[in-house]
Amino acid sequence: MKTSYIIRHKFLMLAVALFAFALPGRAQLIPNTYMNIDWQMNVPLGDSFADKTSGWGMNFEGGYFITPAFSLGAFISYQTNLESIDRQTLQLSDGSSLTTAQKHALFELPFGVAGRYNFMKHRVFQPYVGMRLGADYAEMSSYYYTIQQYEDSWGVYLSPEIGASIFPSPDQRFGFHMAIFYSYASNSDKLLIYSMDGINRFGVRIGISF
Repeated sequence: MKTSYIIRHKFLMLAVALFAFALPGRAQLIPNTYMNIDWQMNVPLGDSFADKTSGWGMNFEGGYFITPAFSLGAFISYQTNLESIDRQTLQLSDGSSLTTAQKHALFELPFGVAGRYNFMKHRVFQPYVGMRLGADYAEMSSYYYTIQQYEDSWGVYLSPEIGASIFPSPDQRFGFHMAIFYSYASNSDKLLIYSMDGINRFGVRIGISF
């Protein structure tokens, strides 16, 4: 299971890198727009399913500057958290039991609208504060022996963030992006003896901006 995640993420990162280097240095595909492609790491907050820190995530966002300070756009991102569970006996609700080691995985796919208030737009260092609002698809999975058991759910997604784009050359719209964020999703679900009631995360994004 873990191998499949590694292959998938390496392929996506390679595709992003090829796309980025293919862009002309001065290019801004559409005037008054921006786009970010980021690697994403998160730290789950509180008790949750698959609650280990994970760097298996990416973020894609694009928007339009309605005014020099305010931009509105769309985003989609994904994150996978993994956790190994030692061999134990699970007392299932139907009176039966299961003794096994497990690998837990929580996959999350939020998407929706992103708004930003931008500072110092025409400088090398361009900070901003932002808010994301949308829907969130989440999948809880437990792998044991050769079996995968999973449940999926939908929820409302809310995520404030603070970040900055850095353009080393003022006359080129190609640079770096970084952000810290908090996210909450209202997804609720149960799997085997485990339950999930909301997804809380703190995270970091690092990538390219153009």
